[in-house]
Amino acid sequence: MFMTGTGKNSWPELVGRNGEEAAEIIMRENPKVDAIVVKQGSVVTMDFRCDRVWVWVDKHGNVKLTPHIG
Repeated sequence: MFMTGTGKNSWPELVGRNGEEAAEIIMRENPKVDAIVVKQGSVVTMDFRCDRVWVWVDKHGNVKLTPHIG
């Protein structure tokens, strides 16, 4: 685990939660990142960014993978 200054960088406790709620929690716990909700199977850029968290959700909008900085 690495840190981007202050704040968390991984949120395993959010797996199973609503994606929009998870994104709000992530940005509250680490205000230096933008949490972006993405439907599982979507195509996203693969570049690494210290200020971004992909929040992968299923067809019901629930978090499927541990959100983390990258």
